[in-house]
Amino acid sequence: MAKRVAVEGSLTNVSEALRQKGYDVVDLKSAADAENCECCVITGVDSNVMGMADTSTKASVIEANGLSADEVCQQVESRMQ
Repeated sequence: MAKRVAVEGSLTNVSEALRQKGYDVVDLKSAADAENCECCVITGVDSNVMGMADTSTKASVIEANGLSADEVCQQVESRMQ
């Protein structure tokens, strides 16, 4: 079974790179999309704007801001081991 990763919609290059590596990629549009995912990739652009940190998933969260698609894939792979 492929490992499931939720990725924010604007990160299409990351989604494609993860799919090529055999991951099951789902669009991350709401907290419910993170359910049953082992990892979430976010842009980080609007991360914690209000200074509040409510957690809705136990999955690893990777902030892709400033990283290439390959660097994000490497982080996903290292957190899934």
